[in-house]
Amino acid sequence: MLNIAATLAHWCRTHRPCAVATVIIATGSTPLPVGTSMAVDADGNVAGSISGGCVDGSIYDLCQRMLTGNGAPEHARFGSSDADAWAAGLMCGGNITVYVQRIHPADRDHLAIALAAVGDEQPVALMQVTEAADPVLAGRVLPLFDDGTLPADPPIPAQLAALAAAAHRTGASTLVHSPEGPGCAPASALVHTRRPAPDMLIFGAVEFADALSQAGRFLGYRVTLCDARPVFATPDRFPHAHRVVTDWPHRFLARTPTDERTAVCVLTHDPKFDIPLLRDALQRPLGYIGAMGSRRTHARRLELLRAEGVSPSALTRLNAPIGLDIGAVTPPETAVSIAAEILARTRRCPGTPLADTSGPIHPRAVQAANVP
Repeated sequence: MLNIAATLAHWCRTHRPCAVATVIIATGSTPLPVGTSMAVDADGNVAGSISGGCVDGSIYDLCQRMLTGNGAPEHARFGSSDADAWAAGLMCGGNITVYVQRIHPADRDHLAIALAAVGDEQPVALMQVTEAADPVLAGRVLPLFDDGTLPADPPIPAQLAALAAAAHRTGASTLVHSPEGPGCAPASALVHTRRPAPDMLIFGAVEFADALSQAGRFLGYRVTLCDARPVFATPDRFPHAHRVVTDWPHRFLARTPTDERTAVCVLTHDPKFDIPLLRDALQRPLGYIGAMGSRRTHARRLELLRAEGVSPSALTRLNAPIGLDIGAVTPPETAVSIAAEILARTRRCPGTPLADTSGPIHPRAVQAANVP
């Protein structure tokens, strides 16, 4: 649902009736992950896509029927094992279960506020009730607050609320099930989560940095360009960076919060900048650390880092020379090479051509990861 946040927020603010179809289960090779939604409004306008095209026509018809019918939510399944797989199924070989519903009028206002936060790059969490014995609860979409609590109205079964709060803390969109128990009917909910954009820190105001900042922004990173030389580190030279900072790289990193999704790209290949910067970076739980330079430059860099006390295990985290071997020469090509390596490392994939692999090309573990 967060993939269509801007349009859905507008439709909710203007109280435009709409139906939303959301992937709640995905198995095998499917193009889009759990939580992906497609919406249709009363005028037939469409936002988003469920499958990249192959079942969207059928989903559109289901949404229109939902808008003109009695409004009761439905589950629909599409997959390669269906008899009509080639007509409306997933020819890529996977299977998806889609939950189709109308947006409840009582949910519009708070849903508009929550979805607007996605555009502001704020963390967002929603709980979408996909199965409930109480028809009043089925199809409700409610915000999950930062402390894991939900609005008081409508009342949500305590066990389902607790499971939703636990899923919220993982940072990944997850379908949770509350089993039947004493005084509790079975229920299910899809928890949609959106963490703030991860940071890409690029050090070195060089020509390659402009292309890399554009690639990083395209991938959903919040890009910061840092260089100690004020004549080079200017916003005009790096229009794609969200922020341009003039400071010594190691000093800037020392005061900058980072996490396990942060990508650090060192493009200066100058020891007086690189060594103190990398000494700090390699002690942090970053998602990616790469440094530009020739193999000779990197060999000397490793000697200096060892002399600074950086451990062998820490040095194995340094990707240098930076980027994948795709024959890149120009700055844009090099940016693609670096971006591809960042994706491969952060998602723990080998970067092998898909033609040389077997099995699903959209692993569930990768799709569930809430990273760019």
